[in-house]
Amino acid sequence: MKISKIRSQIVRVPADEALAGGPTQPGATRDFVTLRVGTDAGIEGIGYTFFGAALTGALKAAVDALGELAIGEDPMRTEAVTAKLRTAAAGSGPGGILTLALSAIDIALWDIRGKALNLPLWQMVGGHRERVPTYASGALMRTFPLEHLVQAAPRLVEKGFRQMKTQLALPGDTSPAIEVDRIRKVRESIGPGIDLMCDINQRWRVEQAIDIGSRIKDVRLFWLEDVTTADDYQGLARVADALTTPVCGGEYLYGPAPFRQMLEARSVDIVMIDLMRAGGITQWLKIAGMAEAYNLPVVSHLVPEIHVHLIAAIPNGLTVEYMPWTFKIFEEVPVPANGELAVPRGPGLGLKFDETALKRYAA
Repeated sequence: MKISKIRSQIVRVPADEALAGGPTQPGATRDFVTLRVGTDAGIEGIGYTFFGAALTGALKAAVDALGELAIGEDPMRTEAVTAKLRTAAAGSGPGGILTLALSAIDIALWDIRGKALNLPLWQMVGGHRERVPTYASGALMRTFPLEHLVQAAPRLVEKGFRQMKTQLALPGDTSPAIEVDRIRKVRESIGPGIDLMCDINQRWRVEQAIDIGSRIKDVRLFWLEDVTTADDYQGLARVADALTTPVCGGEYLYGPAPFRQMLEARSVDIVMIDLMRAGGITQWLKIAGMAEAYNLPVVSHLVPEIHVHLIAAIPNGLTVEYMPWTFKIFEEVPVPANGELAVPRGPGLGLKFDETALKRYAA
């Protein structure tokens, strides 16, 4: 079997908040690059990527250029294909648009493999379990008024979520006291029995993270995420050492190598892997294996429709981030039930692009 053709497309999906009806910016979109990889055996694999923002056009061009170079290759040999493409890209990596583009191709190749073997992804890469916990994400954002958060959080509980994530701010028109009060009120709205995570998105300095993290010890967060600059491994380690709350991080890192630095520095207690920045499924699994060697759990970032496979496949998978940004482009996606996701049963990713949606959202 050989790769015979590739086709990509930019789609712009409305940036709504689907879980609890949070406020949205009129006209805001999330931009994705979708990919189809065809073979001479008639099997087509699908993939996609994002994080291009204003450079989404450049990301599509990178996907197209690398995809053309993959034509004629055996889609079952993912490492060989990736090595060829990285060599051809020369010094344009290892992170950034190169890795994001490679991710789309790698995902599509795994989809082809699963369809050729008639196996779902989660079984091919480990098959550890058939259901995984999932947490509501994106419904309790720092930009939303506190009044909305304390109504939205209980609404998520009513929908069956037993885990959810909010955010805190700084810098900006706020203060540590305001942030502490905010997270306490969110906790009060859902009670002590729900796992509550909190994402900082690299906004704090190390001393701020230690200070505020110490003040909210009584909130009993499930984790505190990306508290400071992602590649300040020593600073993150200081925070992790100072706090009893678990520190989570990794979503901003590109490829396996930075994770080695993070793990060796003992920067985090929980490893978060982003599928696109990791470089696709192949590299994601390598990072998860490194985390297992350090006796650390792994959680996912975005794309729950694929991450349900990966978190379910590995023994150290902890929970799946349920943030349905991409759901509008697929015919059917995994849906939570009682705070869990069941693994898809179809071959490969078990996903199909919604052709009507791709036409509607075409850029």
